[in-house]
Formats: sequence, structure tokens, C-alpha cells
Amino acid sequence: MGSICSISLPADRIVSSFWDGTTEHANYLRKLPENLVELGIACERLRELRNDVKRRADIAEREQMQPLDQVQGWLSRVGTLETQVTQLIGDGTEQVEKKCPGGCCPRHCRTRYKLGKRVARKLKEVDILMSQRPSDVVAERLPSPRVCERPSEATVGMNSRIGKVWSSLHQEQVGIIGLYGLGGVGKTTLLTQINNAFTKRTHDFDFVIWATVSKTVNLENIQDDIWKKIGFCDDKWKSKSRDEKATSIWRVLSEKRFVLLLDDLWERLDLSDVGVPFQNKKNKIVFTTRSEEVCAQMEADKRIKVECLIWTESWELFRMKLGEDTLDFHPEIPELAQAVAQECCGLPLVLTTMGRAMACKKTPEEWKYAIKVLQSSASKFPGMGDKVFPLLKYSYDCLPTEVSRSCFLYCSLFPDDYKMSKSSLVNRWICEGFLDEFDDTEGAQNQGYNIIGTLIHACLLEEGDFGYLVKLHDVIRDMALWVACETGKEQDKFLVKASSTLTEAPKDAEWMGPKRISLMDNQIKELTGSPKCPNLSTLFLADNNLKMISDSFFQFMPSLRVLDLSRNAMTELPQGISNLVSLQFLKLSKANIKELPIELKTLGKLKFLLLDSMPQLSSIPEQLISSLSMLQGIDMFDTGISERTVLKDGLLSDDNEALVQELESLKYLHDLGVTMTSASAFKRLLSSDKLRSCIINLCLKNLNGSTSFNITSLSNVKRLCDMSISNCGSLETLVIDWAWEGKETTESNYLNSKVSSHNSFHSLECVHIKRCLGLKDLTWLVFVPNLKILKIDDCDQMQEVIGTRKSDESAENGENLGPFAKLQVLHLVDLPQLKSIFWKALPFIYLNTIHVDSCPFLKKLPLNANSAKGHRIVISGQTEWWNEQEWEDEATHNAFLPCFVPIEE
Repeated sequence: MGSICSISLPADRIVSSFWDGTTEHANYLRKLPENLVELGIACERLRELRNDVKRRADIAEREQMQPLDQVQGWLSRVGTLETQVTQLIGDGTEQVEKKCPGGCCPRHCRTRYKLGKRVARKLKEVDILMSQRPSDVVAERLPSPRVCERPSEATVGMNSRIGKVWSSLHQEQVGIIGLYGLGGVGKTTLLTQINNAFTKRTHDFDFVIWATVSKTVNLENIQDDIWKKIGFCDDKWKSKSRDEKATSIWRVLSEKRFVLLLDDLWERLDLSDVGVPFQNKKNKIVFTTRSEEVCAQMEADKRIKVECLIWTESWELFRMKLGEDTLDFHPEIPELAQAVAQECCGLPLVLTTMGRAMACKKTPEEWKYAIKVLQSSASKFPGMGDKVFPLLKYSYDCLPTEVSRSCFLYCSLFPDDYKMSKSSLVNRWICEGFLDEFDDTEGAQNQGYNIIGTLIHACLLEEGDFGYLVKLHDVIRDMALWVACETGKEQDKFLVKASSTLTEAPKDAEWMGPKRISLMDNQIKELTGSPKCPNLSTLFLADNNLKMISDSFFQFMPSLRVLDLSRNAMTELPQGISNLVSLQFLKLSKANIKELPIELKTLGKLKFLLLDSMPQLSSIPEQLISSLSMLQGIDMFDTGISERTVLKDGLLSDDNEALVQELESLKYLHDLGVTMTSASAFKRLLSSDKLRSCIINLCLKNLNGSTSFNITSLSNVKRLCDMSISNCGSLETLVIDWAWEGKETTESNYLNSKVSSHNSFHSLECVHIKRCLGLKDLTWLVFVPNLKILKIDDCDQMQEVIGTRKSDESAENGENLGPFAKLQVLHLVDLPQLKSIFWKALPFIYLNTIHVDSCPFLKKLPLNANSAKGHRIVISGQTEWWNEQEWEDEATHNAFLPCFVPIEE
């Protein structure tokens, strides 16, 4: 039989336990209304706590911090519970309000009991969540992404630029890249695109860091920008000193590979002061600046100039900002819109500003008015005077001296797209009194060229053709005029109406105030009256077709220092020019003046007299040149002076020696351009150490009577830049009788010998040979290493430019004196016997123009597929001549086929 088990419990415990359970269950029914209220209050407190925690988490996220998982989980549980409680309170309130008819029914009590039990449990859950609330630390800072995409608008013409920078970034030898260019040309846009390219392209950099530098450098701001990418920019970081921050940055970046993008540098930034290590070129730094000089100061391995947009890109950007609705609104608008876009000269900032300003202009009249405003006073165009010009003016403001700022504004006196001669510009500055740092001419000229370099490096001037010309970008010129004419000092005001289609000079009242007036490139034929110009220092009247200036016109211009009357039709100067007692610079080049007036003797302060390219000028008064004792420069290149010059007792004899004698008497003469027609006078000229050191431009004309000329005689003319030989019908040979280092003067070594430096024409850049009917070759040009322009016209017997020496092919490259290494322009016209330029293909690194006309036997150009690699040569000539050309191979033919431009026959 099984055993019997008995359990004994105290009676009080049984009663207590029963009573507790009964009470708890009873409370579910009895305290339901109270518990509902308590649950609502507790839930509200939990909601307030949730809001506080969420607010801290949101703030942390905005600071690029990541909320902790436990915080996110707690907020999620609170959200779920809140939804449940809201539903429960609704159900409970409805149940409490119900009245059971006829007393309490069991069914009603059972529902109420279950509801009360749920409410009680939710109260406990709320208490538990309240007790589990997160601490004050709700988030942690996570490392920034390797690269953050920066906001950018749609761009035009950026792909090729990005490709150029991107390829440079992957060159092992390139560590620092400088992007420089005009303000508003798109440097920051390009840097932004480079930054964003890292988000789309594969790379192995740990960090791509962006920092904005700006004009006023703040190293700590730059450090903060860097640290936001590589560390945690918290209160602890902000409390550090600049040196402590640099140490922290250095410690992190020394162990990483990084790209640092620095926007808007205006001066050298010492990377070590910031804390950026740069021991090797595996790390990359790319910066933008307006100054090429900053690129040099930053020791950039690669300098990339951000150029203006080409026309197709300019038009695309302008259309984008203008909108197709406006463009299509009227049939005349597209053509007018192109005219406006062309005024922007490819500068993206201006294209954008003008495009937006014109987007609401939908009548041809409005567009025509806009074009007129842009051409006459661009600062009045919407957005230009208040946005574009002030931005561009930063570059002007940052020029190092007031002198450089004055020199820059002076350039705006010339018309749009005008190519200014560096030497002429510097000489004008000297006469204006800008360049007074040194007492001597050479020192002042060196200062002037240094300023030109400063302006070029600041992207305020553009280097022109051949290295001796500069020009202003049209928009930069408009900004300069805005400064000079509208915002400058009243006493320094400009009046500039260059290229304004004027047929008459401004009214006398307009001459009163300005210090500098430019009326270049108009159709003014007469200058009459006597305008009162007490402040006038500069007057440009070139390119006006002037035929007459009244004697009284210069009567009231006591301060005039610079007068330019070049390229006009007048045949004589007014006697009233003698009133210009302060005049220091007088340019008459390419005017039709036949003789100089004796009144020029009164111009005792004259420093520069330019008479070049004046074939009609055949006489000057006796002792006029020697009376201008302050002359520093006189240019009589390619004039008729030396053929029939009245210097003493009537006509001068053919040897022109009196002219040389007068020139020798000029104490301060530094620059000389001269035309020689007499062998004896030429010999006298070269025998003078003083004059030989002054010669810059030399024209040899009508040297007849001899079949040869020893070009060696010019070897000691060290500053000779431009030389012309013309009308020498009997000349057959230009002789060279130098010996070469370690070699004899023989036919076989003529070309490929290494010439002593003192035997070369190092300064000679331009050679023009014309109407030398017997001359057969110009082989001596192999001794002109810096030749940039070669023109040969009307030489009947010319067969070769450089004589054929095929035996020299074996010469070592290191010993080879390669001809035409720096040639830019080759001009060959009316050479009926010419067969060869050079006997083999040449690299032509700089050549951009070949013009051939009436050279029927020139069947092969010295070109191969590698000639002019990287840039395009424009070749012009007759179509028939071009079609008969022989090419080294098919690759060469294909390379130069697109270069041909036919000329009219």
C-alpha cells in the first residue's frame, strides 16, 4: 500500500496569503479609476524625460555624434509603451464611464477586472523605464567619413580641368598643386569638384580635408577645420593653444595618407604652424589662389592656371543661367544674348551674374540697352558694380604697393584687348613719376618690369604674344576703370573713351578735371580750341586718323607728361607743342609726319622720343636731337631720317655720321632704335662703346655696293632685340667668321658646333629680311637661340633658310645648337626659289604660326608627328601649295591636316 503524505501550514499564513491575493485582485476592480489617473501622470513624466533625452541625442547628431545603442533602444521602448498606454487609458476611461443596469453583472466585472490588471502592470512598466533612463552621456563621437561631399551647382567646362588636376594628384613627384587664376574664374568651384570627385572615384587616402583660408589668415580656424575631419572638436580641443593643436594634428596625420584642400590663399601658409606634416609626396595638398607668386612661395610642384571658359562653354553657361524661356521669347534675343555673353569674356562669375540679370528681359530693346551699358559703363549693369567688381577689386587691394596699384590702373587707358608693349608701358610709368625708386634709367626700368611681373602673377595682367606684350582681360579692365573713374580720388580721375566711335573730341568742360585722358581708337580728325587742363598728365590720341591739331590746342596743358599721337594721318605737328614744357614722353610712331618742328627744342624734359615706322619722316632740324639733353630713349627704327636728314648746312651726306655724333652727345641715352643706310656711318655707330650698348632696334637699309655683309660685327651689340635688313639688292651673303670652341670653321661642323656664349645673339628675338634680292640663305640664324619672329619677304634668290648640312646628323644632341628652339612666328612671302627651311624635322616647342605665300618650290616643311606636340600650329597658305606638300609619313600628315587655313589668292 502506498504511504500517505501530509502537509501542515500555519493558519495565519494561509489567511494572510489569501487575504493579500484577494486584496490585490480586489484593487484591480476598486482602484481602476485611480490607477488610470496615476498611469496618465506617470506616462506624462516619462514623456517629458523622453523628450529631454531625445533633445540631447538630436543635438549630438547635429554635431556629427552617434547616439548610443542603449539610448536608441530606451527611446524605442518608451515610444512603444506610450502608444500602448494611450490606448489603455482610452479603453479604461470608457469602461469606467459604463453603468451596468440592474446591478453588477458578472460579465462586466470580469472585463473591468482584466482592464484593471493591465493598468496596474503598465504602471510597473512605466516605473521600470523611468528607473532605466539613460545617463547624461547619450552619444559618442564617431570618426568623420573619409570625404564629405560639398554642395555645388551645375557646372560647365569643368571635366577637362578636373582631369588635369586628378592626373597630377596621381603623379609620384607631385605633392603640392597650386590652382591660380582671376577672381571669379571658377577656382573654388574647381576645388569643390575635386573634393566631390573623391566621393565617386576609388582612392586610398584616409582623409580628404577641406579648409578655407581667406584673405585674413586665421591659423586656429584652419586647425579647427582639419580637426573636425580627423578628431573631435569638443570643449577640450577648443581650450588648447595653437601650438597644442598643431601637435595634435601632426600626431594624427603623420600616421595617415591625406589630401588637404586649401581654398583662397592670399599669402604663404606655413604648414608646420598648422600642424600639417609633409615629409613625403604620398600626401597631397591642393590650394587655390589669385597669385602665381603664392604658388612659388608655397613651393608648388605643379602650377595650373585656371583659364577663362572658351566660347562654346561660355555660351552654354550663359544659356543655363538665362533660361530657355527667355531665349526663345523673341526671335531677335538669341543673337543679342550672344553679344552680351561675349562681353563677359569667358569669366564664369560675370556670365552667371549677367545671365541671371537678363533672365527677365524679354524684349529686344531691353537687350540692346544692356549691350550699350556694358560697352560704355559696365559698372552700371545690375550686379557688376555691387558684386562682381568689389570681388575682383580684392586682387587690386592686395597689390604690395601704391605704385603697383597706380601702374595697374594706368593700363586701363588702353582699349579693350589692346596688346601693350612692356617696354613702352614701363617708359610711360617712368615719365609719369611712378618709378622713382632708383635714379638711373636701368634701375627704374627694372622696377617697372618687376611691377609687370607682380601684376601678371596676381592675374591682373595677362602675358601676351612673344613675351614682350601684355594685355588686360576685358572684365579686369572694366574693374580698373570702375576704380579709376568712379571710386578713386577726385584729383586722380580718368576720362577714358577709347574705342567709342567718337568723331569729335569731348567738350572743353570735360577736360578740366581728369588727370589722365584716353581717346584712342576713334574717328577724331581735328583737335581745335584751347581746353584748360591744369591737372592733365597723360593724353592718349593714338589711332584716330587725326589730320590737324591747332596751334592753340596744347596752350593750357602745363602738367602734361605723356603724349601719344601714334598711328595718325597728320603730316605735321603744331607749333603749339612747344607749350608742353613738362612733356617727357612723345610717341609719333606710324604717323605721316614729314619733318619735326624746331619748336621741339623747347621740350627740355623730354626723356623718350619715338619716331619708329615713319617712312615719310625725312628731315629734322639742325641740332634738334642733341638739344634734347634729357633723352633716355629715342627710336628711329625703320624711318626715312637717315636717308635725308637736315642736321647741318642743308642735306646730310650719305654716311649719316652727323646723326651718330648727335646721338653720342646725349648723356642719359639708354635705349636706341636706329636705321642705317651708310656702311661708314654704321661702322662709326658700332665703334662707339656708348651707342653700341644702347642699341635695341636696328634697321639696315640700302646697304648696296657690296655682295657680302659680316654679321659678326653685331656680336657685341648685346641688347639687340629687333633687326631688319631691307632693300639690299646686291647683298648675297651674310658672313660669319667666328671660331667655335674646340673646332675649326668648316662646312661639316657649321651647324652642330657648340658656340661660345659671347658669340651668340642672345637678345635678338625678331628678324625681318625683305627685298634682299641676291641673298641665298640665312644660315647665321643658328646663332640666334632666342629668335621668336622670323619674317622673310621678297628675296628672289633665297633657296634655303638654314643651309643644308646632312653630314651633321651624327652630331651628339648635347653638342647640337638647335635652330628655332623658341620660334613662335614664321612668315615666308614671295620667295620664288625657296626649297627648304631646314634639312630635318624640328620640335618647334613654341611655334604657333606658319604663313607661306608665293613660295612654289617649298614642298616640305620641317615637321614630323612630334613637332609642336601639345599645341596647335596655324599654317596658312594657298590651297594649291598645301595640296602639293610632301610629308615625312602619314602620321605627320594627319597631325597637321587640321592646322591649315587657306588664304585668298
